[in-house]
Amino acid sequence: MESFGNLFNLIFYQPLQWALMFLYNYLPGNDFGVAVIALTVLVKLMLYPLGIQGIKSQKALQGLQPKIKEIQEKFKDDKTRQAKETMDLYKKEKINPFSSFLLLLIQLPILFALFKVFGTGLGNMAGIDTTFLGIINLAEGSAVLVILSGIAQFWQTKMMAPPSTRSARSGQAADFSGMMQKQMLYFFPIFTIFILWRMPSAIALYWLTTTLFTIAQQYITVGKSLSAGRQDKKNAN
Repeated sequence: MESFGNLFNLIFYQPLQWALMFLYNYLPGNDFGVAVIALTVLVKLMLYPLGIQGIKSQKALQGLQPKIKEIQEKFKDDKTRQAKETMDLYKKEKINPFSSFLLLLIQLPILFALFKVFGTGLGNMAGIDTTFLGIINLAEGSAVLVILSGIAQFWQTKMMAPPSTRSARSGQAADFSGMMQKQMLYFFPIFTIFILWRMPSAIALYWLTTTLFTIAQQYITVGKSLSAGRQDKKNAN
């Protein structure tokens, strides 16, 4: 276990901590908050292809929900057939339902390392001023950054929520689905605030930056998909 921790520090934690110190020392103004934002953006750019793939997979799965509900209704008394038909649908549409989970697993070591750098790692950075814009001490908690992170999380979750649909045939299922979507819409921002409230605000600034970056990424990706869909429909006509 100790060797695993040493390997994690060598591959992830120490390079990210070094990069943060480098940005702090060489970016104009020597502002620690600016260095946190810059490092977050650099990491998100490195993971950009994975992020795009995750967003596309999520939207594709949302688009299949009506067909999945039809399968569930048609084979509601045969769970084995229901599972087989659902997997066949995924195969036909060339969608891996576990891709988002796999992408998250790939990113987890980096996320844990960033949390360590912006959290406990601050104590190992001697001789730096941890204030952001001369106002917020990023080594301490900040209600402002935490609340802004919660608002940004709400915005991101709302962007990716599928439009509510209801039909006479599956009205009850649609009601349940809509209720769950609404609960998740508020759960994630509240959970974000709960997690960040007692942490160093450097983590809240990281969370806010990465959420805003993801919102922009979602806007670009979903916007391109909608434009391509409209163009295909236009060509078909």
